[in-house]
Amino acid sequence: MATFKNDPLSYKVIGCALEVYKTLGPGLLEKVYQKALMKELELKSLKAEMEVQLVLYTKEMRLAKD
Repeated sequence: MATFKNDPLSYKVIGCALEVYKTLGPGLLEKVYQKALMKELELKSLKAEMEVQLVLYTKEMRLAKD
């Protein structure tokens, strides 16, 4: 069974998320964690975008994008 440890990118991203949580702790608004995670990813030279709109499909039906 593959784990995130086998995928270097996943390992880095999860490490960034854990670093943010370790630094900020629980109880803050989601937006605070989003911004902090974006900064942490940037510090690790990882490119990311926030809240990208996606078109999703389920059972061959298109779901409305929000």
